[in-house]
Amino acid sequence: MSDLKIHDETTAPPAARPMLEQLKRANGIIPNMLGVLAENPAALEGYLSLSRIFDDAGFSPLERQVVQLTVSIENACHFCVAAHSASAVAEGLDASVIEAIRTNHRIADNRLEALRVFTRRMAQQRGFVSDTDVSVFLNAGWEKAAILGVILGVALKTMSNYANHVAETPLNKDYKPYAWAPCTRACAGDCA
Repeated sequence: MSDLKIHDETTAPPAARPMLEQLKRANGIIPNMLGVLAENPAALEGYLSLSRIFDDAGFSPLERQVVQLTVSIENACHFCVAAHSASAVAEGLDASVIEAIRTNHRIADNRLEALRVFTRRMAQQRGFVSDTDVSVFLNAGWEKAAILGVILGVALKTMSNYANHVAETPLNKDYKPYAWAPCTRACAGDCA
């Protein structure tokens, strides 16, 4: 553990306090991960800015969750999987899609499944996806711009996933019902 503190709007460095105050007003809580990022106000601002930009990348709320959950699972981030699962439920998104992603199973909707698989390959292969991967993704009905949108989502989640790994960020109580742990050897046969 890196011993990074989880800041709130009163303990954060001065430049981070307004951002945390705004988060608390908007959401009622400050997610612990954002409290960790507040140690470096530029890191917090970067994450929040990239998150707002990702909202405009051409994906629906459900599609954004497909990307973010898939990357978080690929990076084995217990915090982000729980937080995005809680957000998806709060937004009323399709629970069967969220559960399929959390358990690393096929999504029934072919277009969303292509998004999940392409995002997973992008994260696994650090961007070195094959021409076949790109063709399968595009043939599922995605536009070329979505390729770059996926890359944006991978960058966003990699930042938070890595911060959570270093900080060993504990779940906020609101996220505990959605706790998740990476697949172990016992379930490896089920992980596709």
